[in-house]
Amino acid sequence: MADIREQVREKYALAAVQGSGGAGCCGGGGSCGPSDEAEKFGAGLYDASDLVDVPLEAQLVSLGCGNPLAVAELREGERVLDLGSGGGIDVLLSAKRVGPSGFAHGVDMTDEMLDLARANAERANATNVSFHKGTIEDLPLADGVVDVVISNCVVNLSPDKPRVLAEAFRVLVPGGRVGISDVVAEDDLTPEQRAERGSYVGCIAGALSRSEYLDHLAGAGFVDAQVTFTHAVADGMHGAIVQARKPG
Repeated sequence: MADIREQVREKYALAAVQGSGGAGCCGGGGSCGPSDEAEKFGAGLYDASDLVDVPLEAQLVSLGCGNPLAVAELREGERVLDLGSGGGIDVLLSAKRVGPSGFAHGVDMTDEMLDLARANAERANATNVSFHKGTIEDLPLADGVVDVVISNCVVNLSPDKPRVLAEAFRVLVPGGRVGISDVVAEDDLTPEQRAERGSYVGCIAGALSRSEYLDHLAGAGFVDAQVTFTHAVADGMHGAIVQARKPG
């Protein structure tokens, strides 16, 4: 687990420094299949109107596989947490949607990404945001302090996904919800077949299948869970929307 986490940290630290995350699969330099990755990963998956006030520096290191804000249905005054917040694009967009009475948190384990995200928040004049150093398996937030947990192509990078989902459940208020974009495999693909299609740090080898995702969400205590495929990223692998709710 430690080896995987260090590989991920090194990769995303380099992406933050180079400012070129959109160049490949989750910043992976083309490790996940076809060459049209710009249509599968990065800022191109957002509506252009949403990005008007987002600093270019945040857009360039957008490494995700979807737009979790499109499914999280954020409302004025809500408190949001982004797992693996990177350069801050989803935190800044969340902060704009929840307004001054709401708040957006980001958690990332990479110092270089945290520095970039904080600088981007200053560029955007965003005052209702905070970026915390930590891992998504051990979130540096108290119990029941956020209304919504979002994430953009990061859960698949964790070596302990049940722990991630349990932590998301812990920090949510009763009735809170998750709206996650992630890479998810079709149920008939074995872990070995997923590894053949791309690397772990390239967001492919570590992906859960749809049934595995649903099982882990239920195991963490979530209800009303759904995993909806949105676009193919490799043979048998899809960008997906993951939604669920904490009972309350």
